[in-house]
Amino acid sequence: MKRLFIILTLLALGASFSFAQTRKEKPNTEIQKMLGKISAKNIEASIRKLVSFGTRNTLSEQDNPTRGIGAARDWIFAEFQKFSADCGGCLTVEKQIFLQPKAARIPEPTNLTNVVATLKGTTNPERVYVVSGHYDSMCSSPTDAKCDAPGANDDASGTAAVIELARVMSKRKFDATIVFMTVPGEEQGLLGARYFAEQAVEKKMNIEGMFTNDIVGGVTSQKNSPNRNKVRVFSEGVPSNETEQEGNTRRSVGGENDSASRQLARFIKEQSDRYLKTFSVWMIYRRDRYLRGGDHIPFLEKGFTAVRITEADEDYTHQHQNVRTENGVFYGDTIEFVDFEYVANVTRVNLISLAALALAPAKPKGVAIVTARLTNDTDLKWDALADTDLAGYEVVWRETTSSVWTNSVFVGNVTTYTAKAMSKDNYFFGVRAVDKDGNKSPVVYPRPVR
Repeated sequence: MKRLFIILTLLALGASFSFAQTRKEKPNTEIQKMLGKISAKNIEASIRKLVSFGTRNTLSEQDNPTRGIGAARDWIFAEFQKFSADCGGCLTVEKQIFLQPKAARIPEPTNLTNVVATLKGTTNPERVYVVSGHYDSMCSSPTDAKCDAPGANDDASGTAAVIELARVMSKRKFDATIVFMTVPGEEQGLLGARYFAEQAVEKKMNIEGMFTNDIVGGVTSQKNSPNRNKVRVFSEGVPSNETEQEGNTRRSVGGENDSASRQLARFIKEQSDRYLKTFSVWMIYRRDRYLRGGDHIPFLEKGFTAVRITEADEDYTHQHQNVRTENGVFYGDTIEFVDFEYVANVTRVNLISLAALALAPAKPKGVAIVTARLTNDTDLKWDALADTDLAGYEVVWRETTSSVWTNSVFVGNVTTYTAKAMSKDNYFFGVRAVDKDGNKSPVVYPRPVR
C-alpha cells in the first residue's frame, strides 16, 4: 500500500506539472475585440494611398503635396492626428525632424522626419514598446529620387500595418506606453530608426521591446508556397552590444540562444498561437536575412530588445527595382503583388503581441541562478516587482536542445524557487511575472551568481 501511495503521489505531481504547461489559457477578451477591428480594406486603402505618391525615396521632394516623401510624411501625420481626435487626444503625434549629414547614400545634408504617435500607458507609462515600418521606397538605385518607386510591399505594407495598429489600439488603454512609428531613410542606411534609437538612449527611455515590420505584404507570386500562412520573426542570439565579460559568462553557461530578443520572439509566437488558428509565427534565429538589414538593428546596437517581422517568402523581382518589363519578366514593387489579407494577419500578430506586452507586468529584474553549491537541484532568485496587480511569478524550463520553453509552474508571489532533482546542468530555466488577470511578461533568462 505504501508503494502504491508513492506511485500515485508521483503521478499526481507529474500531472500537475504537465497541467501547468498544457492547460488552455483563456484569451483576453479585449485583445479578441481588437482583433475583430483589424481591417484588410483599411490596410489596402493605406497602401494604395502611399503608392499614389509616385515615389517615397528619402531624397525626393518634401514640399510637393502630391508626390514624394514629403507628401507621404504629411499624409501619415494627418492620419495619426485623426486617430487622436477620435480618441479624445489620447495620442501624442509629432514629426521628429533631424538633419542627416552627407553620407554614402545621402549626397547632400537632408532633413529626415520620423512620424511618431505615442499612446501613453496608464499605470506604467515609463515602460515603452515601439512598433515601426519605414515609409520610404527606392528603385534599383537608392539615390534615384526621380524614378517611380511605388514601394507597395517594401514598405508600404509595414507602414500600413503600423497605421492600422494605431487606429485600433488607440481606442483602448494599456498599462505601458506604445509608440507607433514610421521612419524614412531605411534604404539609405536605417537612418530614421538610428536617430530615434540614439535619442531614446539620450532620453533614457525604457524601451522593453521593438518590432519592425518590413516587407510584410505576402507577395502574391508566392501564394502556393507551403509557408503561405506564416510570417517570419527574426531575432538575434548573441546581443549586438555584448561586452567581453558578458560574452565570457554566456559561453560558460550556454546562453547563445537566450538573448532578450530571442525571448521576445518566443513571446510573440506563444501569444499569437493563443489567438490565431490559421496563421502562425515562424521564428528565425538570425538577426536578419543574408545581405539585408532592417530598422531593428540600430535598436539592438543600442542595447534594446528588438525583432524584425517579414513575410515568409520574398520575390526579389518585386523589391528594389525600377518598374519595367525585361526579357518577358516584370520587375517592380507594385500593388498587384500585395496580399492585403496577409498584411492584415501580420497586423494581428503585432496587435496580439503588443497588447499582451503592454497589459502584462514588467519583466522580473535581477533574475539569477545560484551556483553556490554543487547539487542536483536548481536554485533561482529574483527581485520583487512593485506592480500593484502582480499575482506572482512563473518558472519555465526546457531541455538544452529545445528552441522553445516547454514546461512551466506558477510559484506564487515569492522571490526564490528551487527546482528539485532538476540539475541546472541539464536544463535551461527562466522566470516571468504574472498579474492577477493572467497576463504574463516575457521570460527573463537568469545569470549565474554565487
